[in-house]
Amino acid sequence: MGMDSIGDVLKQFGGSRIRQQTEDLKTKILNEPDVQKLRLEYPALTEQEMTRNLSRLYEFVKEKQHCDNCPGLENCPNDFQGHYTKLSVDDVNGQLRIRDYKAPCNLQLAHERDKQISSRIQSFYVDERALQEGYDEVEIMSKDPARSPAVLKILDYIDAAKGSGLPSKGLYLEGPFGTGKTYLMCFMLHELAKEGLSGVIVYMPDFVEDVKSMIQDGEKLRDTVELMKQTDLLIFDDIGAENMGPWVRDHVLGSILNHRMNRKPTFYTSNYSLSDLEKHLSFTNKDGEEAYKGQRLMNRISPFVDVVRVLGKNKRG
Repeated sequence: MGMDSIGDVLKQFGGSRIRQQTEDLKTKILNEPDVQKLRLEYPALTEQEMTRNLSRLYEFVKEKQHCDNCPGLENCPNDFQGHYTKLSVDDVNGQLRIRDYKAPCNLQLAHERDKQISSRIQSFYVDERALQEGYDEVEIMSKDPARSPAVLKILDYIDAAKGSGLPSKGLYLEGPFGTGKTYLMCFMLHELAKEGLSGVIVYMPDFVEDVKSMIQDGEKLRDTVELMKQTDLLIFDDIGAENMGPWVRDHVLGSILNHRMNRKPTFYTSNYSLSDLEKHLSFTNKDGEEAYKGQRLMNRISPFVDVVRVLGKNKRG
């Protein structure tokens, strides 16, 4: 059966033959297996009611055929993309009446679910590819003996969070450049977003540069800091690679971590070990005061993370 509406089909048949053609089309529709099934289910459906709803039945059959040969959500030929016609039969004052309604197909439902999951995750300057491809990468990493311990730790963390709620401690993923630390974090974000948790991932080198320019725009900076304080999961990606400066360290990062300690987990990926990160944050070329402030920040990081080593050869090499 073509894609036209029943009216269009009938218009194609000229004058005198139209009654015969209508009868033929009606017979064809009423003999369609899915329509037959409806009649078997509701033997009290009258011929008259079937005829009255011929265009509904036609639509139902046509869309069912489209769905049986689904060309994918993007190319869905049904009138309402991602939906198909379903029929119901209601009893109205002892008379059976045919109703139709549009139902979303599985592809549409999956698409809506993905959109909802994505809306729970916000990223600042993180490569979209990492957010999209976390799954495939983690699959590859799990087969690499050097990387699989890290993958198992992440999977355990996800299970724990799903089972008994979000742990107050986060994770510190440490390892050389290009070993997939960011992908692991994006994978975790998606898995926990499915559970309804919100997440923010921040690429530190770009974020710190941006904060410097945000100082002029107090409101934007406040909103950004507030979002990072409140989100369920916060990830600082590539901490240590930024050119921080004391003000950003003490008033931005310090304030975010101060708020999250013992409340919500914070996660990090870094090429530095925790002790090297402390040196980086202490700006050791300055006086003793800076070393103390570096330590103070580390006291808001180290006790609140479990360290996970992510090893393996550089995949980007």
